[in-house]
Amino acid sequence: MVEIIAFANQKGGVGKTTTAINLGTSLASIKKRVLLIDLDSQGNAGTGLGFVRDSCPQSVYGVLTGAASATDNILSTAIPGLHIMPSSPKLSTVESYLMDDESGVYRLRDALTAVYPHYDYILLDCPPAMGPLTINALTTANNVIIPLQPEFFALEGIIHLVNNIRGIQEKWNPNLEILGVLLTMYDRRYGQTREVENQVRSTFGDTVFKTVIPRNVRVSEAPSHGIPALYYDFDSAGAQAYLRVATEVVNKLQQSQEE
Repeated sequence: MVEIIAFANQKGGVGKTTTAINLGTSLASIKKRVLLIDLDSQGNAGTGLGFVRDSCPQSVYGVLTGAASATDNILSTAIPGLHIMPSSPKLSTVESYLMDDESGVYRLRDALTAVYPHYDYILLDCPPAMGPLTINALTTANNVIIPLQPEFFALEGIIHLVNNIRGIQEKWNPNLEILGVLLTMYDRRYGQTREVENQVRSTFGDTVFKTVIPRNVRVSEAPSHGIPALYYDFDSAGAQAYLRVATEVVNKLQQSQEE
């Protein structure tokens, strides 16, 4: 059965896209079939995998509006086993369409049904807002990962996000679970980083991934070269951290299936 994971946080710049790209690459490296869907109109997931913005006619826009099928809008990447459904600047206009449609919250879920058998993991990179696109991702997913930069007010923001996720779970998707909170851009040199980590772990316990993603130059540089950190510098601290997160994801999902 396909595992569908959304990456969500209402705050921008916390590493959602970087995490989606590198976790997808890590899962593909252990022979998993992975589809990454870019739901952010900025299109950074595609850029980070070497696609020139707006150069591809394929995108998730046509899939959401019903003008095109999911199977016709999937592209292969340079990473074996990793495919992408790119974004489009037009996504910024699709939200009103989804809101006007009575079944708009399930538009993505219904459109993807045909591709489920072809993948082990479908990863949904959400925009930094709890709008119709993120809601579509969360009604489609069975799990959500919350990337979190350990900074002031982070705990307040994540509690608000978790409440929104619970609301979607109650109203539209009872199968949705929070797979984990992932601390990103982690810098041990700052006392505030450790303080926020302690607060988050105290509040959310085992839901927080054991692995943290360090603030790492190689991870930051990789998108400008159009390749994931694992291919840019496999031995970097950031790349190795994402490999460990992939192991945690696989183990968490296997444990939940056994329960």
